[in-house]
Amino acid sequence: MTNPTGLTQTSEPVTVPTPHGVFLMQAFGFADGSEHLALTALPTEGQPQIRSQANQAPLVRIHSECATGDIFGSYRCDCGPQLEQALEMMAEQGGVLIYMRNHEGRGIGLVNKLRAYALQDAGLDTLDANLSLGLPADARDYTQAVVMIKELGIRQLRLLTNNPAKAEALEELGLTITELVPDEITPRAENARYLATKRDRMRHRLTF
Repeated sequence: MTNPTGLTQTSEPVTVPTPHGVFLMQAFGFADGSEHLALTALPTEGQPQIRSQANQAPLVRIHSECATGDIFGSYRCDCGPQLEQALEMMAEQGGVLIYMRNHEGRGIGLVNKLRAYALQDAGLDTLDANLSLGLPADARDYTQAVVMIKELGIRQLRLLTNNPAKAEALEELGLTITELVPDEITPRAENARYLATKRDRMRHRLTF
């Protein structure tokens, strides 16, 4: 039986300039047909800048695809600003951003995510909206992300996240997390309840 998490192909790394800095971008394809991206910060001399300091584990963010936030700038979540902030931090400090496609809506897909939004508009919070649809609060699997991180030669890392559950999942898959680095975004009126639910019901480390 084919292992759906097995890596089947990788692209050649290519240099991609962005508003936040220059990155070495590489695509990874898996047996289940999914494809994801790794962006490694490039300093001005053009060599991959994975580590910010010789004595530190590299900074890594695993960013789950969010079409509404990443592409359209939706204020309902903090995903778009988190992505931009992470890229800026990588460009300044060095590090790697793993962009996980097929993670829309914490893994429930775009159609179900918008169905959950409708329930949120009717009064449910983000967690109860998922549960009311018969879906898990968080359906994401990080196995393929860990395969990519290991392919990049990383075994220990500083994880850029507010979510301790993400760090726990990565450690169960064989990585060592030396530090959780905050990626907190100032709440807006439109996403304050969403962020409060993350803080109060999903253990996210948020200070507001």
